[in-house]
Amino acid sequence: MELRIFTEPQQGASYETQLTVAKAAERLGFDGFFRSDHYLKMGSVDGMPGPTDAWITLAGLARETTRLRLGTLVSPVTFRLPGPLAISVAQVDAMSGGRVELGLGAGWFDEEHTAYGIPFPENKHALLEEQLAIVTGLWGTPVGETFSFTGEQYRLADSPALPKPAQPQIPVIIGGGGLKRTPRLAARYASDFNAGFINVDETRARFDGVDEACRKIDRDPKTLTHSIAQVLCVGRDEAELAKRAAAIGREVDELRANGLAGTPAEVVAKLERFAAIGTERAYLQVLDLSDLEHLELTAAEILSRV
Repeated sequence: MELRIFTEPQQGASYETQLTVAKAAERLGFDGFFRSDHYLKMGSVDGMPGPTDAWITLAGLARETTRLRLGTLVSPVTFRLPGPLAISVAQVDAMSGGRVELGLGAGWFDEEHTAYGIPFPENKHALLEEQLAIVTGLWGTPVGETFSFTGEQYRLADSPALPKPAQPQIPVIIGGGGLKRTPRLAARYASDFNAGFINVDETRARFDGVDEACRKIDRDPKTLTHSIAQVLCVGRDEAELAKRAAAIGREVDELRANGLAGTPAEVVAKLERFAAIGTERAYLQVLDLSDLEHLELTAAEILSRV
């Protein structure tokens, strides 16, 4: 199973902190470094020094790393227009030598929109569907041809559809718990369907739903990567585990029930249960970015065993 580091920088992380974690992830052998795309902290943390823009951050990391896959989990469609988004992501992909992936979602956190003057429309899901069509359409238009699109939300006329990404097609990540729209969009546009922060049984049900959506459009479900996201909290013993849980304001028992928490052997066993239902990739949500020993332990005792 591929293991990727997934961070929440809006909770309090400078670019330099994210760079340190990304470089450690690359050195330790993780498959990727992904980050949320938010402009406002959540919960009781102070969020200092303040938010960092996801795609500006990833552009910097693209030039400072050599192997890691880089991307968002996920970028809200409310933040950016689809044409400029396609340009930004294609440019970062070129800057990385073809290592970028775009997670795209409808957006949900209305307070961050209010805090920074970003409209928060009711038709977010309609925006998502059209943005997926536009972004992938722009990237997929052959050089020398133009792209046009007429929808209810956006209209593009004779776009040169430039720049092109370094990859033939940038992988798109779609996730969520919708029973109809989400599986349908993932089957049509995604390279990676992410089931999110749920248990094994719920994950199996979401995988079954997206597999069925693939079959309805004659797509082989095996061409879609099936992934999960889980908070990570690993300790060699109970004392170390409790210390790491306290550092992120969580309880050990709750983390064991709802995340990848426990000793390395416990976490490996849980990942094996996810693997048994078809999980091919895990995004490990690391909430304490100052604890590089946590990454080192995970790499040494878990990465090599899954």
